[in-house]
Amino acid sequence: MRLDGIHHVTCITADAPRNVDFYTRVLGLRLVKKTVNQDDPTVYHLFYADEKGSPGSDITFFEYPGVRRGQAGAGMVHTVVWRVASEESLDFWARRLAPEASVLERSDDALGFEDPEGLRHELTVAQVPDEPLTAEHPEIPVELALQGFHEVRAFAADPDSSRSFLEEALGFVPIESDVWEIRGETRGGSYAYGPAPGPGSGGAGTVHHVAWASTMEEHEGWRARVEAAGLRPTPVIDRFWFRSIYFREPSGVLFEIATLGPGFAVDEDPEHLGESLVLPPAFEHLRDQIEPALTPLEILAETQRR
Repeated sequence: MRLDGIHHVTCITADAPRNVDFYTRVLGLRLVKKTVNQDDPTVYHLFYADEKGSPGSDITFFEYPGVRRGQAGAGMVHTVVWRVASEESLDFWARRLAPEASVLERSDDALGFEDPEGLRHELTVAQVPDEPLTAEHPEIPVELALQGFHEVRAFAADPDSSRSFLEEALGFVPIESDVWEIRGETRGGSYAYGPAPGPGSGGAGTVHHVAWASTMEEHEGWRARVEAAGLRPTPVIDRFWFRSIYFREPSGVLFEIATLGPGFAVDEDPEHLGESLVLPPAFEHLRDQIEPALTPLEILAETQRR
């Protein structure tokens, strides 16, 4: 069994309208699902991805309106790394992000920046065999667009405490000191640790969890492996668009293993993903209570349509 790289990364925002604007207008991702947090349906769960809503390109946000800004620390992901095709792409993004991002750092093969709430991203020129996962945007040529996830980086107080679990239970392959590759039949990605600056605090601009991709057929097998390694995974949870298990790896980072299907088009026309509030069937009877509690996004949803 092998995990197929990163499935999605889920983060927290205090301001859904600004979040939609940044990730669709500025970064050029497509809003592919506008729904609610299935563990707390009073708040949004917004999904941004490539044009098809593919695993491997999908960054998601829970909106807790007005929540204070958080700070990444031990046991938390602190940076999301995206692939781009070339140094020309980095030049393009440096110009595009200059008026939009509060922090902008350029090196020969990477560009670091923060979103409006302080969530750190990096763009890197990656030579990999994986299919580029791009979205269409009128201002961003496809050859310069983001191509999906490359890596997530976390803070760990004691990386050695996780090493055997990552390598033996999950099949992560060490490629550098405290860096591992996760590669399956369709995609790959990597996971890295850095020294923890101290304890962190959840809130706006932080990563809630990272999800790794599994086939439907192997999903129960991954749960069994995690349990056999002495951790406490949740039961398999049906999220309608995929199935999930959750657990904290030994360094404290919240992991999810999510299936590669059924996908976001199971209940929406692929041409119109993300244009209206979609509720999983188990929540549809609550629509009259849920919709009035959510931040209005209709105008913002219109701006991201192709």
